[in-house]
Amino acid sequence: MLVIGEKINASIQPVAEAIAGRDRKFVEDLARAQAEAGADFIDVNAGAGKGTPEDQTASIEWLVDVVGSATDKPVAVDSDSPAIIEAALGKYRGERLMINSVTAEPERLASIGPLAAKRQAWLVALAMGAGGIPDNVEQRLAACEVIMNHLSRLGMAAEQVFFDPLVLPIAVDSGQGLVTLKTIEEIKSRYPGAKTVMGLSNVSYGLPNRKLVNRAFLLMAAYAGLDAVILDPLDAKAMSLAKVADMLIGKDSYCKAYIRAHRQGTIVD
Repeated sequence: MLVIGEKINASIQPVAEAIAGRDRKFVEDLARAQAEAGADFIDVNAGAGKGTPEDQTASIEWLVDVVGSATDKPVAVDSDSPAIIEAALGKYRGERLMINSVTAEPERLASIGPLAAKRQAWLVALAMGAGGIPDNVEQRLAACEVIMNHLSRLGMAAEQVFFDPLVLPIAVDSGQGLVTLKTIEEIKSRYPGAKTVMGLSNVSYGLPNRKLVNRAFLLMAAYAGLDAVILDPLDAKAMSLAKVADMLIGKDSYCKAYIRAHRQGTIVD
């Protein structure tokens, strides 16, 4: 399973302070720690809505530069703003790239879709439109259809699209875990070439023992067809379960990756 490290995000107060203060060592250390823990991509989110547009652009450009110098792992540029995404792409010099994210909203497809198509980037596509996150499978799939049709017209292959089925906290609606799992199953059935990805921690928001809930949901989502996950790579048990999941669903031939990780001491019970 592809792992996207979530920790360089301005919604986390120490990270926001490091970005504002241009604390290069803090960000470099955090990027390296995630890479060493096994992250395949490093998510970078400089935040939005704070400071002038020029400040926001400068922050994402600085962040992409710092992370790129700290590790050879590719980045996932994470922003709600097409302008910030474009600024980050202008600074990024790596070959592999992920953009997080686009929705079925026409204006976002029109602005972010061409950026992904031009750079041949992998694109996270949220299963939602202008009305927010649907509470049912059918409306989420309808949003996926709009997105796929638009991206196909831009020349993007299904393999470049990572559909996010979206996870709502089960503390608010206990049926939402099942909605997400069924959405993953349907996406994999309708678009066999496309990938799926989700932010794992959303499912447990508002609950005690959140890591336990997250880890259990990761295994269930893997069985449903999850290809990639946004999580904390420093959670060694979650990283272990990602390897276990690949093994149990037949993605780890002869259990080689699991056994290798065990021998390296990275499998944690």
